[in-house]
Amino acid sequence: MHNKTITEIAHDLRTKKISSVELTQHYLDRIKQFSTLNSYITVTEEQALVQARVADERLKSKDAALLTGIPIAQKDIFCTEGIKTSCGSKMLDNFIAPYNATVVEKFNQSGAVMLGKLNMDEFAMGSSNETSFYGVAHNPWDAHAVAGGSSGGSAAAVAAQLAVAVTGTDTGGSIRQPASFCGITGLKPTYGRVSRYGMIAYASSLDQGGTMSRNAEDAAILLQTMAGFDEKDSTSAQKMVPNYSENLNQDLKGLKIGLPKEFFSEDLDSEIAATILNAVEEYKKLGAEIKEVSMPMLKYAIPAYYVIASAECSANLSRLDGVRYGYRCENPKDLDDLYTRSRGEAFGAEVKRRILMGTYALSAGYYDAYYIKAQKTRRLISEDFKKALNEVDVLMGPVAPSTAFGIGEKTSDPIQMYLADIYTIAINLAGLPAMSVPAGFVDNKPVGLQIIGNYFKEAQLLNVAHQYQQVTNWHQKIPEGFQ
Repeated sequence: MHNKTITEIAHDLRTKKISSVELTQHYLDRIKQFSTLNSYITVTEEQALVQARVADERLKSKDAALLTGIPIAQKDIFCTEGIKTSCGSKMLDNFIAPYNATVVEKFNQSGAVMLGKLNMDEFAMGSSNETSFYGVAHNPWDAHAVAGGSSGGSAAAVAAQLAVAVTGTDTGGSIRQPASFCGITGLKPTYGRVSRYGMIAYASSLDQGGTMSRNAEDAAILLQTMAGFDEKDSTSAQKMVPNYSENLNQDLKGLKIGLPKEFFSEDLDSEIAATILNAVEEYKKLGAEIKEVSMPMLKYAIPAYYVIASAECSANLSRLDGVRYGYRCENPKDLDDLYTRSRGEAFGAEVKRRILMGTYALSAGYYDAYYIKAQKTRRLISEDFKKALNEVDVLMGPVAPSTAFGIGEKTSDPIQMYLADIYTIAINLAGLPAMSVPAGFVDNKPVGLQIIGNYFKEAQLLNVAHQYQQVTNWHQKIPEGFQ
């Protein structure tokens, strides 16, 4: 029963082939069975079964949404009332959120069942889930490889079928890269499409909540629930939310696909390049037209991103000082000692590194040289995308320059770790929507095809992904031992 889509499970629930309680217990048992993956930080067994019982009653009364009774899980960056929200950090290991994030509240209203909170890089800072205070989440395709980051626990849970679908967040590729590494479908919506209220901030102008699921059809259902304006979030877009499932079956004849030549540089593994181009050939068979485009400013995306993201994280994490909530050092001598030891003892090395970089970039004498220049570069990158998307409907390329790398392989070299996001970061700088779709394997590890769309064109992205998944079966592959 764990290898079905949301639509299939919803049908089974409505026809009483299974109850939500039975389904939820099945997933809870699987989470225990595969606990060595370390995909969950907190499993909310008692609450999940209560929600499942309520869902079963709701299903009887016919007052049920499509997600009613469906077991999902939340990345541990979304606040959940009465449940620990840790952000993968020692700093928040004792933080019990007093309210729900808007995303969590929307899933609750839909009648979905929350199985627990998923592992992640500390404060979403990382590309491998190795910076988590709770340890690395393992890749179901290779236990010695990373699941990607920061939403590594989310990706591993979907790939191993430890939840029907899950949430993730994407600041510089943190949905798409782990989705690629774990062979699942990941969607990062347009900035502002999904409320950030209650989603603990890393870099406020880049963070965006999104979906992680087996296929594009499930992603459409999840986004339908998550999307929409929220008066509690000043960056939330006042845009109508279309029916994302309505146009999944539109044919792709005449679709114009752009291939950025900068995405197919020498940094890209040749076998991954071949896999991506094979996927593009499938689109040709579906009637799409292919065109090479150029976006010369993309080469500046990495430095611009790490200046901006680090500056914003420096400001956002200043509230975590040992005074109001979170970790507090023992027996501080004075206020300075409280601040210094609380932050020094509770933050991990990567978080400290980015706080220091960001504080430096914002300091007097360097603000203009680094932060302002990075923001100007960001604008030029956005203009490159705007120009390219005036010529084509969507852009395609790789998600990452390699498949999932080994645990510990890049931890001693932060620069190499940062380059794992070389093909995803620019999209966040521009605020565009993008997806990772399973497209094949290299050395028995999944490879994701990245599809990038224009602002608020998630419906088109989902249609493009769904049509590809109708003629391929990469998204149906399940890692050995997790069937």
